[in-house]
Amino acid sequence: MMSRRMFSTSILAGAAALLLPAAARSQNSVKARNIVLVHGAYADGSSWLEVISYLQAAGMKATAVQNPLSSLADDVAATKRILALQDGPTVLVGHSWAGTVISEAGVDPKVSALVYVAARAPDAGEDYGALAAKFPKPPASAGLVESDGYAQLSEEAFVKYFAGDIDPVKARALYAVQGRISSTLFASRTTVAAWKSKPTFYAISQQDKTTSPELERFLADRMKDKTIEVDASHVSLISKPKEIADLILLAAANGA
Repeated sequence: MMSRRMFSTSILAGAAALLLPAAARSQNSVKARNIVLVHGAYADGSSWLEVISYLQAAGMKATAVQNPLSSLADDVAATKRILALQDGPTVLVGHSWAGTVISEAGVDPKVSALVYVAARAPDAGEDYGALAAKFPKPPASAGLVESDGYAQLSEEAFVKYFAGDIDPVKARALYAVQGRISSTLFASRTTVAAWKSKPTFYAISQQDKTTSPELERFLADRMKDKTIEVDASHVSLISKPKEIADLILLAAANGA
């Protein structure tokens, strides 16, 4: 596995070629032209909008899943419905909680590569909560508010920690559309770990205050994946969309 420093440098050159207009690229320059994007907790599919713009400009077909966030099984089912609509090899991308979803759904034969964005990446049957407890506790977790079996982040925690590197006006708008999660969602356990059998890529958020960057590095190292580090909060897909799109494009070119 190449070092993160080497990979961070080389990713720009490789992805830059993919950002050329589709007509200018060889038909064989990418292995997948379909991208399925799965959002995490405290978010919805609109969190991918800026990444989608870059992917579309590169000639990719991008589709965002709308997770119900009611259970792992429900989120996996929603993802599989979108995968079923794809017409060929597909890069499956997950942010945050959605790393659990793509770890379960990613064994689908259409999936050519996986991309984890500041994401969970549990092993099959693993108690992810127990694993996370071994690393520094991120401050956003103190802002979790539960009611009637569902939970969401407080506005203060969302703006200050979850989306701490984007304009507060935009962060408050994102707070208004956040998905409420089932209080039992994070206790879910996967039955498989798709990252063990698929080419895998990981974007670590260096300034993450929702998931410990140390935990993200552990997960990336455990998967022996191709990794970049982004100077971003938990929502690098919003604050650094080009870097995330470049990583997805690299996965499209280097998948199975």
